[in-house]
Amino acid sequence: MARYFDIHPASPQRRAIAGVAEIVRAGGVIAYPTDSCYALGCQLGNTEGMARIRSIRHLDDRHHLTLVCQDFAQLGQFVHVDNTVFRAVKAATPGSYTFILPATKEVPRRLQHRGKKTVGVRIPRHVVTQALLAELGEPLVSSTLLLPGQDEPMTQGWEIDAEIGHAVDAVIDSGDCGTEPTTVIDYSQDKPEILRHGAGATSAFE
Repeated sequence: MARYFDIHPASPQRRAIAGVAEIVRAGGVIAYPTDSCYALGCQLGNTEGMARIRSIRHLDDRHHLTLVCQDFAQLGQFVHVDNTVFRAVKAATPGSYTFILPATKEVPRRLQHRGKKTVGVRIPRHVVTQALLAELGEPLVSSTLLLPGQDEPMTQGWEIDAEIGHAVDAVIDSGDCGTEPTTVIDYSQDKPEILRHGAGATSAFE
């Protein structure tokens, strides 16, 4: 069963954040809040964890997972960003966006989009997520916590614990978070393409 962490949304308890980070480093899968709904996450390189995330959501290998990064400097280790894209992405982060960009050699091949050598990256604004990423010192491999047969992502930690506590190793409850997934912008071609309209405004990319 999952360990349940009740973490303050504005002033995360350091001991609790450290406890969650320890579970991630030990190969665990967590359910955690972001500014664009709850997500499932595991450590970069955790092949079994990625398989568990896909199993919980009933996803196949064609569904791409996202690297959730702490800041722009960390994001830059995993994707190539030219000057034009840099300005657009920098202006939109942190925020409710996922950007598809060319992957660097730091990204495991299994995380890259087949044939395109790209990966989805995002920098969330959520205080608790930021605290966890700072503690880890590396991105989380993540997917929106949208369960099979459901139309909307889950938003309550206690509800998530009751529903999938048997399938994850930790659940963070920080109160309500966003209910709308990120806006997805593909920057792998010459011009940006909006792949999904979500919580982030799209006017700057149209």
